[in-house]
Amino acid sequence: MAELITGLDAATIRGNLERIRSEVGDAVQILAAIKYVATAELGVLAEAGVTLVGENRAQALAEKHDAHGPAFTWDFIGHLQSRKVKDVVPLARLIHSVGSDSALAQVGRHGGADTRVLLEVNVAREDGKSGVDPDELPRMLDDAAAAGVTVAGLMTMPPLAAEPEGNRRWFAALADLARTHGLAELSMGTSQDYRVAAEEGATIVRIGSSLYR
Repeated sequence: MAELITGLDAATIRGNLERIRSEVGDAVQILAAIKYVATAELGVLAEAGVTLVGENRAQALAEKHDAHGPAFTWDFIGHLQSRKVKDVVPLARLIHSVGSDSALAQVGRHGGADTRVLLEVNVAREDGKSGVDPDELPRMLDDAAAAGVTVAGLMTMPPLAAEPEGNRRWFAALADLARTHGLAELSMGTSQDYRVAAEEGATIVRIGSSLYR
């Protein structure tokens, strides 16, 4: 596991946040990915003007929310295990990573009308990768409606690419799926490729290292 990030500087983060904002535009939400940010450092993010954060692990989400809850809007961005849904639902504004029938069923069981999710799509159809096959998306949307789950949009993690441009086709494909199904939110793009993702219609970009250093 990577070491936790410590020693953050509010002025550096504020400058990076302003730069990223100028690159993606005001319509795109900038989510600070905090998986590797120590709980004690989150106050620095708030000082720098970060308002939206995303955690990958249910236990860490609970711990960090307990310590800094009112300072941020909280999203869950990691792989969603069915057994952890009940812990995540009360804390997350948006769950970015519903990619299985079992997780969807548990969200329906533990979530209310206000629980909003993004369906994770394995848009490149990579073997062994989590997410819904694009051909299965219509069925998953029907299942979500039947379970009373509000699907706000889609999310993807494209294949590793040597250059950001290499992921443009996958971002464009996800945006096309969202348009086809009338879904507004698109969570796509990280520190490596957020500019391309924004150009292809991302409404949320998930930024880690580019924000902190």
